[in-house]
Amino acid sequence: MTTAPTTPTTPAASATPTERRATYPHSAGLRVVRHRHLSLLLHRRAAAVVTVLLLLLAGVMLLAACAGQTYVPPGEVWRVLRGHGGPYDLVVGELRVPRIVLGTLVGAALGLSGALVQTVTRNPLASPDVIGVGHGAAAATVLALATGTVASPGALPAVAVTGGLAAAAVVYVLAWRHGMRPSRFVLTGVGIGVALSAVVQLYLTDSELAAAEQVKLWLTGSLNGRGWEQAGPLARVLLLSLPALVWASRALRTLGLDADTAAALGVRVRRTQLGLTVLGVVLAAVATGAAGPVGFVALTGPQLARRLTRTPQLPLAASALTGALIVVGADLVARTLMPPLEIPVGALTSLVGGPYLLWLLGRSGRR
Repeated sequence: MTTAPTTPTTPAASATPTERRATYPHSAGLRVVRHRHLSLLLHRRAAAVVTVLLLLLAGVMLLAACAGQTYVPPGEVWRVLRGHGGPYDLVVGELRVPRIVLGTLVGAALGLSGALVQTVTRNPLASPDVIGVGHGAAAATVLALATGTVASPGALPAVAVTGGLAAAAVVYVLAWRHGMRPSRFVLTGVGIGVALSAVVQLYLTDSELAAAEQVKLWLTGSLNGRGWEQAGPLARVLLLSLPALVWASRALRTLGLDADTAAALGVRVRRTQLGLTVLGVVLAAVATGAAGPVGFVALTGPQLARRLTRTPQLPLAASALTGALIVVGADLVARTLMPPLEIPVGALTSLVGGPYLLWLLGRSGRR
């Protein structure tokens, strides 16, 4: 009795289409996590990178709370955080911890904003600074001070947020020509940013010394003298943005494809681009209003996160943690590099981000 020869089959070949969809993510480094009616596609390397970034961020935050002109032991920091009081209540509880929390929130917001804007524009050189958000916030602040519209410094963050949103809206309207081309969007943002920067420079030239110094300090981006008053609104915006960020994390996967393929999959490309842009601009504007324009964080954070996770699209969680790590670490160096002088954190991030931008430009030119 003879039997017909059988051909070896692989699990992928013998499986049904449903089974193949379920097994493919595992072979690609992905894993489907299901809980009741909720399913989540998890990238295993990205999850490991997020865990490492969380640990690094916690370590840098602890070091920032300890280091300074007055060294505070970690045990005393923990004692203050638990509310037990002690001789370091003022240094840790009222000066360092609010500043660290604000830096973390600002960095996370800028990292998320950069990832969203770079995905929409399909350009690693794009950031909220490029499309005029920072320049719009600066110009609105300058005009409010020049005209006497704002009497109290506490209202300046709201003015900065309004200016950033208005500048981004103008860029979007001017860049729209039967659809939004990413290259046109970026170039229009650069042009609007240059014009708004000229407004700021004109004010600094003709204003009094005290007012000019106040604006200059704000324009560099600084956490000095800021704390819970600025961190509270930013934290609320980030919490309210969580549902939108969950939607954005799914939209980034399909929007990373070309427009025709995304449209064939049922994605409304223009509406998705508009939604991601609005979300990114809001996060960047609120962060700028809280600490001033901290340069290059939104540019470098997402790209570093992508190189660490090796994901096809820019990872939102890793981008947020990378941005937070950059800002908190830069502020720590800025506080302790030349005591008692405190360098604005924006000046330090720009000093590091400038060479990185040149490297990106050279890399794009070689391509």
